[in-house]
Amino acid sequence: MKSLKEILSPFDSDRLAEWFYDLTVLWHDAVPIEPVERFAPQGMTQWVHYQNYILWHEEDEVRRKDVPDAEIVRGKRAIDRNNQVRSESIEQIDIWIDNVLKTAGINHPEDAEINSESPGSIIDRLSILSLKIFHMEEETRRKDVGDEHLKESGVRLGILREQRSDLAKALDVLFLDLMTGKKRHKVYRQMKMYNDPRFNPAIYKNKESKKR
Repeated sequence: MKSLKEILSPFDSDRLAEWFYDLTVLWHDAVPIEPVERFAPQGMTQWVHYQNYILWHEEDEVRRKDVPDAEIVRGKRAIDRNNQVRSESIEQIDIWIDNVLKTAGINHPEDAEINSESPGSIIDRLSILSLKIFHMEEETRRKDVGDEHLKESGVRLGILREQRSDLAKALDVLFLDLMTGKKRHKVYRQMKMYNDPRFNPAIYKNKESKKR
């Protein structure tokens, strides 16, 4: 029977940082790949990174000035869709972790602290940092810019790597606190409203006015 530490090992920060970076390199050489098992730990983390990868490049494209407005609108709508899925994927990771901890019967004091950021959110940030690091590395190798740009890119790259290291340590500490009952895990629902026509007044009010 696996221990709790072994069950949660797919969320080891060093493994995740390496996994996200390797996927980023691979997908830039080929094409981004959707995971087959989206509700297994590795599949869930890959699914979050897949959404971040798509979002990163869509965000770049919608800032272009040399394309038709219709293409920008298409990109903005794609960003909305992917961001919704990304948020749901982060929540799914937290639900999975919550179920594992409850099944393990972790005991904690009633007044145990709840971390201000969930494991899923930290994992999402590690994914984004991998993308930032990859693209900043590209900036340090450009041949069409001056020394000042290359120097600034190098400084930024160092900061990003330090931030990833800090965040990875924070994730490991959080999991240790959750496994020992020092902190209490709680799933915070995203409940985004702008993509749901029932809760977005800009949609449902205009829909009502068209009926008149």
